[in-house]
Amino acid sequence: MPTFPLAQPDWNNLKVLQRNRLPHRASFFSYRDEAESLTFNEGLSTGISLNGTWKFLIADNPLNTPDGFCNPSFDTSAWANIVVPGMWQLQGFGQPQYTNTVFPFPVNVQPDGTPSIPYEGNHTGSYVRQFSVPTEWRGSSLRLRFEGVDSSFHVFCNGEEIGYSQGSRNPSEFDVTSLLHFDGENTIAVRVYQFCDGSYIEDQDQWWLSGIFRDVWLLSFPLDHITDIQVQTQLDENYHNATLTAKVELSCSSLPLTIKLLDQSHTLVALQEESNASSMSFSFPILNPMKWTAETPYLYNLVVRTPYQVITLRVGFRTIELKNGVFMVNGQPIVFRGTNRHEHHPEFGRSVPREFLHADLLTMKRHNINAIRTSHYPNHPLLYHLADELGFWVIDEADLEAHGFADIEEAALGPDEDDLKGKERQNHFYDLASRWTTDNPVWEEAYVDRARQLVCRDKNHPCVVLWSLGNEAFYGRNFQAMYDWIKGYDPTRLVHYEGDRKAQTVDILSQMYSSVDTIVAYAQDPASTKPLVLCEYVHAMGNGPGAIKEYIDAFYKYPLLMGGFIWEWANHGLLTKNKEGKSYYAYGGDFGDEPNDGNFVLDGVLFSDHTPTPGLVEYKKAIEPVQVIGGDETKIEIINRYDFLTLDHLRCEWEIVGDGYTRPGGELMISRGIKPGQTASLSINNNVKARSLPAEGYLTVKFKLKDALSWASAGHEVATGQILLKSYVPPHQFSGSYFSTMYKTISSFNSSFPVTLKDGLLIVTGKDSQWTFEMTSGHLTSWVKGGKNILCSPPIMDFHRALTDNDRPQDGVQWIEKRLDQTKAHFKTISWRTTPQGDTEVSVVTRIAPPVFEWSVDTTTTYTFSSAGVHIRVHGIPQGINLPKNFARIGLTFRMPPEFDTVRWFGRGPGESYRDKKLSQMFGTWEATIDQLFTNYEFPQENGNRTDVRWVSISSDEKQLKIIFPFGEGGNFWASHYTTEALESSRHPFELEEKRLKNVVFRMDFAHHGLGTGSCGPKTMEKYALKIEEFNYEVWLE
Repeated sequence: MPTFPLAQPDWNNLKVLQRNRLPHRASFFSYRDEAESLTFNEGLSTGISLNGTWKFLIADNPLNTPDGFCNPSFDTSAWANIVVPGMWQLQGFGQPQYTNTVFPFPVNVQPDGTPSIPYEGNHTGSYVRQFSVPTEWRGSSLRLRFEGVDSSFHVFCNGEEIGYSQGSRNPSEFDVTSLLHFDGENTIAVRVYQFCDGSYIEDQDQWWLSGIFRDVWLLSFPLDHITDIQVQTQLDENYHNATLTAKVELSCSSLPLTIKLLDQSHTLVALQEESNASSMSFSFPILNPMKWTAETPYLYNLVVRTPYQVITLRVGFRTIELKNGVFMVNGQPIVFRGTNRHEHHPEFGRSVPREFLHADLLTMKRHNINAIRTSHYPNHPLLYHLADELGFWVIDEADLEAHGFADIEEAALGPDEDDLKGKERQNHFYDLASRWTTDNPVWEEAYVDRARQLVCRDKNHPCVVLWSLGNEAFYGRNFQAMYDWIKGYDPTRLVHYEGDRKAQTVDILSQMYSSVDTIVAYAQDPASTKPLVLCEYVHAMGNGPGAIKEYIDAFYKYPLLMGGFIWEWANHGLLTKNKEGKSYYAYGGDFGDEPNDGNFVLDGVLFSDHTPTPGLVEYKKAIEPVQVIGGDETKIEIINRYDFLTLDHLRCEWEIVGDGYTRPGGELMISRGIKPGQTASLSINNNVKARSLPAEGYLTVKFKLKDALSWASAGHEVATGQILLKSYVPPHQFSGSYFSTMYKTISSFNSSFPVTLKDGLLIVTGKDSQWTFEMTSGHLTSWVKGGKNILCSPPIMDFHRALTDNDRPQDGVQWIEKRLDQTKAHFKTISWRTTPQGDTEVSVVTRIAPPVFEWSVDTTTTYTFSSAGVHIRVHGIPQGINLPKNFARIGLTFRMPPEFDTVRWFGRGPGESYRDKKLSQMFGTWEATIDQLFTNYEFPQENGNRTDVRWVSISSDEKQLKIIFPFGEGGNFWASHYTTEALESSRHPFELEEKRLKNVVFRMDFAHHGLGTGSCGPKTMEKYALKIEEFNYEVWLE
């Protein structure tokens, strides 16, 4: 009986991972001569780029693609144009879809592990272009190389099928020597499938995007040529001398071969010549070579040549090992100050322009990042070349993730598993999920093929210090098979995989989002024998992350801790427009994509346009390689947290900054030869004595590059520090009335601020101001100063903030459940009197409570009016059985006229800061406009707070209101054109902009709850939580 389709398609056949694909090899280009090869300029190689404009047709189903489209005579003139490399959904064909874990298609895997993908919805792109072949390439071996195609593809040349390949982020190379013409145009045709059976193990947390998204090359090699090279370096037991081995594979039985090693100036270091070499290994003893590290990325050049071909590879001498459970390179313990990096561009998706990638890595270096995890697939080959040059430790990860099976298993859990919570529950359904692919023998070759692809391509890069088997694909036999293959092929590196929770196979233990307490407990446990790395930590979603310092301190305290990789580098927002034509960065669901995981794709330390978020600034501070750990007016104590470098390449500048003053300093001499891990005391030639400073003051030091490096100019700021020289003296410590003491304006006890009652209003009148209270609510409804009311709404006690991404799944849940956002002030009484000092005092008793529940905060707010200004004191007593566990904030919120558009303050700045995200912000006197205080997160949320503030003034051209926080570490302020309600109800900046007020919303806050990393990790640490307890809060306004 006839059937259709006639055969099982390759893209739906687990037994077919490729057809006619050439064996995996290292990433390199072939050149005609040595001089060209030493430029590493691909344009000078014997290769032609096939990037550019292709003809394109999209079909909704592989069965609906045009027959014969691969024939040169096929007419594609009516087809659309498409740019290669590129993702077709971002060029107008189909829609992007974002999921974090779930599969976007119906899951169909048989009990024996055989997978199936439906035809329907498997969009298929047909690509065609013409090209010519240089006539001088006659007699050569010609190859077609695709650096990355998502998700699988068939390729045709001049009407003939060449082959098939899958493995989206891995290269595929085909021999096309017999199919090409030299006397006319050639036609290449590619059929790309959005999904294939490999998509079950390509379920990474990113946009589902499709197409030929990396470079396409036509390569010419001599007929007899070098097919592959594997380079390894090994240092002796003293990490002094080295052995360089180079395994060269040939396409023929033998060739004349020359191998030489050149230093950076191209001076000969070593040479071997073979007149009749076969595929073999060469070994070079190298006396005391310059060593490669992420801090000293010295590269040699290995030139391998035959009579017709030259290949040059960069070589870095380094040795990786574990000693007593400690991860070491060249005999030194290493701490990863790393980041996870997905490939992302806001317009081109995973087709990242080269200059954009380069800029990203420069930004990393300039923010003290020393390591990259290529989450969760091999990145574009250029990344590794740049990492070799600039200096990064790289965890190179296989293109493998199967997270969606965990969702299936979790959804199937029954009541017997209801008692399982948190990590125990996750581990349970992760173990169940392994049966689908990871622990299923029919998938072994698919897994091992991805290990081969990874290692063979990137094996010669010194930056790669760890191979990673993949991500969130649970644990089972197929990972053991991957490990075994890798160790057999490359024993010089260690192997990582977080899913191996007990590190029973891999060389190091890896965890995600563990708390500080968890990793410290591991490091202190005598039974711990393998090093621990946090492959993901301090989830950087939205406003955050908080409490980074605690992790970094633990990394440096315990040698068993290798460091960590922040999640993640950049938001993945895609630049698009709303119906009104306004540009914005879209996230899951914005394209009508279902299912989706919303804004979870916005979780980086860069905004989607790849400019730094405040989180990256905080991370830079936490991981800075020089830290100030103490000092006074005569010296500072520092510690060198580099892994290899001394501090000889840095200079240090100092000055004194204080409340309303600056004392110029100079250069502080750094002692030569301060080794990694060593502390040192640096003397300051300072004639200014702390006791002589007029007010609170700090010694500020900045460590900068002496000379330009490949990633930054001379003077680039590497690290900073501040030492408190003169403490802040809270004004309430003065005897008597603060205002009387400071201004000495009170001459008698007769009231200078008479009270008038009129039409239900209580009016207090001063020399230049008049304050009006509404008797029925107790609200201060106006403050007329110089004939102008500077209050557009009364100060209201408030305990809520617009939820941050880190609040939302953690403390924000109970804030909403307990209706913290719905509290209102319920008036009880208002009273007034003249104080013995002659001031006028108005007291308002209020019960602040939400609907539904009986919890409340009973407050007494006392306003004291004097010649110096207004003193506001709030005494609050929380009570009730339904109280939240903590508050988001405690403070007063009011509005001011729009002309109050400039803010000046003394405290931490210039950027936003919170209890657990403030160390990057230095004490000083700062100034900003209202708009400059705002952080425009791509998913609107709480932002823009300034903390540890002693005073703040908000001013117009004619008037000024100054607020003094006379307690502890100071207070917080927030000024914006948006209300909390506007921030909370908006899902995109363009929605928020529609709710912009002309007036200024101003908050004077006593305290804030910390931020934490609860969007995917630990909630706010207890020491940064705003606990609910009786409080006294005061501010002075003048």
